[in-house]
Amino acid sequence: MKKFAKKHLLTIIGAAAGAIAGYIYWQQVGCNSGTCAITSDPINSTVCGAVMGGLLLSIFQKDHRKSDVNPKK
Repeated sequence: MKKFAKKHLLTIIGAAAGAIAGYIYWQQVGCNSGTCAITSDPINSTVCGAVMGGLLLSIFQKDHRKSDVNPKK
């Protein structure tokens, strides 16, 4: 489990920060009419923020796989 957490640390941090940002967005901006699919419910807004934050910070992770696209001969 430590290995997984260490390998995906940026994604985990991004998901946590995104979840907090999504909840704050729901609380401060939200949707008064209740017709907005994402911002009308705090759970939807929090999950959407977590996914977006995780995806955003996962871009900056190094890829540890070895690629054989250009093998040296």
